[in-house]
Formats: sequence, C-alpha cells, structure tokens
Amino acid sequence: MDDTDKPITLERIRAAREAISGQVMHTPFLPAPRLGRLTGAEVFVKYENMQVTSAFKERGALNRLLTLSADERRRGVIAMSAGNHAQAVAYHAVRLGIAPTIVMPVTTPHVKVSATTGYGARVVLEGETVAEAALAAARIGAEENLVFIHPYDDSDVIAGQGTLALEMLEEPAAKALKPEIDVIGVETRMYPSMWAAVKGIDAMVGGATLAEGIAVKVAGRKTLPVVRELVDTIVLVDESHLERAVNAYLTLQKTMAEGAGAAGLAAMFAEPDLFRRKKVGLVLSGGNIDPRILASIMMRELAREEKIVAIRLAIPDRPGTLGAITTLIGDAGGNILEVSHRRAVLEIPAKGASLDITLEARDGHHAEEIIAALRAKGYGVERKSPE
Repeated sequence: MDDTDKPITLERIRAAREAISGQVMHTPFLPAPRLGRLTGAEVFVKYENMQVTSAFKERGALNRLLTLSADERRRGVIAMSAGNHAQAVAYHAVRLGIAPTIVMPVTTPHVKVSATTGYGARVVLEGETVAEAALAAARIGAEENLVFIHPYDDSDVIAGQGTLALEMLEEPAAKALKPEIDVIGVETRMYPSMWAAVKGIDAMVGGATLAEGIAVKVAGRKTLPVVRELVDTIVLVDESHLERAVNAYLTLQKTMAEGAGAAGLAAMFAEPDLFRRKKVGLVLSGGNIDPRILASIMMRELAREEKIVAIRLAIPDRPGTLGAITTLIGDAGGNILEVSHRRAVLEIPAKGASLDITLEARDGHHAEEIIAALRAKGYGVERKSPE
C-alpha cells in the first residue's frame, strides 16, 4: 500500500505535527467575545490567516512535500489550485529547493496568480474551471514526470491539515470544548458535494460562490470516510451568510477572512439554534480575499444594516432646492455620499427634477427619521437599493 493510501490515524497526525514543527506557525486560538455577543455562543477563533501564505493549507502541503524521495524532489512537483493550496505548495517547495509548477484556471483572480508567482512557482493558466485545470495538471505532470500534490484527496495532506485540530484541542482555551465534542462541517449551498455524498444522494453543484476554496464538485475519495465517521452535522450556508461572516471578522475582530475561511462563522448565522449557548471553536482557515470583493461586501453589509441608504426625491426644478435638501439631511445627522440630479427624463415633469441621493445613517431607525424630515417639507421620497 502506498503511504498516501494509508488510513488517517491519530498517530499519523501526530507524526505530521512533528514533521512540520517549526516550519509552519502554531497560530493563536483566542476567545472572541464580540462574535459571542453576535451569535449567542461562547466563541473561540483559530487564526490560520496568520500563516505565511495566510491559510491553513501550508500544513498539508508541507507534510506531503516532506515525504518526497530525493528523486522526486529532483523531478519537481505539480499542483492544481485556484488559491491557497497553490500558494502553500509554491512557498514550501521553493523553500525546500523543489521546483513547483502550479496550474490555475484562466479565471483565477490576478491577485492570487501574482501571489503564487511571487513565491517562485511556475504558473500555468489553463482551463475555465478547476476541473479543467486539474486535467491540464495531470497531462503536464505526466509529460514532465512531475509529482502531483493533490489539494485535499491525499492522506499526507489530510494528516497535515489535522495538526490544526491537535493544536486547538491542546490549548487552554479549548479545555471546555472537548467533553462530548461535536464536529460540524460547512459547505456552501451551491456546492453541497460532501453533504450529498454522506447522505448517498445526488445534488446539483455549480455557480459563482464567494467560498471558492470549498467549491468542490465531487467529494474526496479519502476524505469521505473520515467525514462519515467523525463529522456530526454538515451545515449548508448561503452567500449572504458568507458575506456577513467575512464582514463580521473584519469589523468586529479586525482580521481578514476569505469566503471559505469564514465558513464556520457563516454556519453560526445559518443555523443559530445549533450553536446558541454553546462553546464553539471556529477555524478562520484563510484570509486571501480579493480587496475589491472585500470592499463590495462591506458596502453590501452596510446597506443590509441600513447604514447606507439610497433615496429618490421628486423635487421642483428651481434654484436653491438642492442646497435646502442637503442642509436638511445634514441637520438630521445624515452624511451624503453621492448625488445624481436628473432633469431630461420623460417621466419627470418639465418643471420638475429627480434627485438620487446615497447617504450614511446610524441605522435603519435613523434613516427613517431623515426620510420623515424630508417628507415633512413636502418632498416625495422613495427608497432605492444602493448600487
């Protein structure tokens, strides 16, 4: 039996911890009272976004690389990934003197491609999807006699990732977590591959998800039996839960989480009764998020919380009207972010105008106070969705 096909035992995970010790960060596992107040649970967070490549994937990638023979190291390695596994293999392979080739879909964000090449990897962009990139990696690996490092369906990779749990359960903060512990898995509702496999049913998978790191179409052959044996429940989360979790990590914990990295917290938002009044250990598994996506999430969450509000006013087209409205909003405590003044539109009367205003408010109640003040002055106000 090849080593990569051996069962994943506690002894293998402990051996992996010994192998990678000093080469991968033992990340903090800390209480998060602000998340606790938000969720109604006692929350602790394992900050894997503090690894060199900002994700837990270093553990498994390094453990697998350390098993290579001298001949395999000389030949070099190849991996397929759209993100964190790519960076983990690139960083540790170069550090160990092994030449890495990473195949990424052509749709991979530039920030992730740049990060991977920045660690010294040769990056090949091929395929529209991760599945197509995997086929390309298999072909290139065979042509160039490279060793394939699978992102998840490899026993040495799995054992390396398991070192994270050992650290969590040995921390003083985790003492109260261990009695009768439940293990909760999380998948995005767009990609419920493991959830369906455990249940023995078929499920539709696909779509553009914020949690691309867990957007797996087929459950791993080696991971499935582990999940069946050890995972108590798998929670499916919507995109809105993921967005809220990413935003909560940033605004409450002042730390970066990508969509997949925030999946544990997203599960607490999706199934609050499952976690309420319990002690919960969350793994913030990665923080490699596109800054543009993060900015969009923050704006969307502000809109959901009604801290950013868009309104449309029907106003008379005469001098001083715009100034009077902006003064009224300012006096009410609102902060104007954007104004669009329209006249030449057929649905607007010839002597009238339409005014679109995006403004900041303290909350939904404050926003309604501002709108009420405008209506009290005779302006027709319509709420809009912020763009």
